[in-house]
Amino acid sequence: MSPDVALTWNEALSGIFGSISLAAWIFLLVPQLVENYTNGHADGISMPFLFIWAAGDILSLAGGLWAGLVPTVIALAIYFCFADGALIAQCTYYNTLNAKKDKAAAAAQTTTTTESDPLLASAAANPPRRKSSTTSQSRRRRSTLSHASHRRDSLSRALAPSTSSSAWAKNSLSILAICLAGSLGWFLAYKTGAWHPVPLADPASAPPTPLGASILGYGSALLYLGARVPQIIKNQRDRSCEGLSLLFFLLSLLGNATYGAGILFHSLERRYVVTNVPWLLGSLGTMVEDGVIFVQFRVFGDKQEGEGEAVA
Repeated sequence: MSPDVALTWNEALSGIFGSISLAAWIFLLVPQLVENYTNGHADGISMPFLFIWAAGDILSLAGGLWAGLVPTVIALAIYFCFADGALIAQCTYYNTLNAKKDKAAAAAQTTTTTESDPLLASAAANPPRRKSSTTSQSRRRRSTLSHASHRRDSLSRALAPSTSSSAWAKNSLSILAICLAGSLGWFLAYKTGAWHPVPLADPASAPPTPLGASILGYGSALLYLGARVPQIIKNQRDRSCEGLSLLFFLLSLLGNATYGAGILFHSLERRYVVTNVPWLLGSLGTMVEDGVIFVQFRVFGDKQEGEGEAVA
């Protein structure tokens, strides 16, 4: 790596895209961590998705080290191994905690029902008088609650478009901020000498990629491609994306797209591309699955609003 290599447009774009990808990956898991913390549960996210993804990151790190990939790829893989552990730990904590709460609530409900059985039997044997008055009051309360619920549903439907627009606006601003931060980071790194153009290796003198590294790389790509399948199935089964952070998947899409662009803008030389094929498959391939999840966000959101209108 010589600092005297001339900076071409291709190399500059490769550096910028790589820097944006780095920024996207650094903040990728933060929205989902915040979403879980805010909700107090992690019911929306599939644990198999997280475990398969973490396994892919481990293989990616091992394959990257073996193949001698650029330090940015190695640093990202190490960071993701720690970040995956943090998200898995948080989800496991909430799942365990809420499972204990549900079990305790079920036990308390069973105990209360058992202790009140004689009282319920006595009440059934001696029904209260003035039943018609109580029933009338109950009907009026239900009618009042029904009208109030109808007004709330109508208000929610009226505000839904603006709320959805606001969420998309916030996510768009977040994506723009990540792009600007990544671009600025590259510019500062270039000006201070922390980043400089990487000379293209001579295809004839470039050493072949170790077979073991390629196997690990393709293994990580398969895991990345398979990781989102459990999440897609869970969303489809639940007919809901509740508990998932849309920004989490938007950042994943941005990170994968710019990661692949950073590699391809550096060089389209055959041996270089072949060396990076596993990592390109793992990044660009998952963009299709992210697209499926975006459709689920859209379809299930509309479906829930339609059901609310039908009920009202």
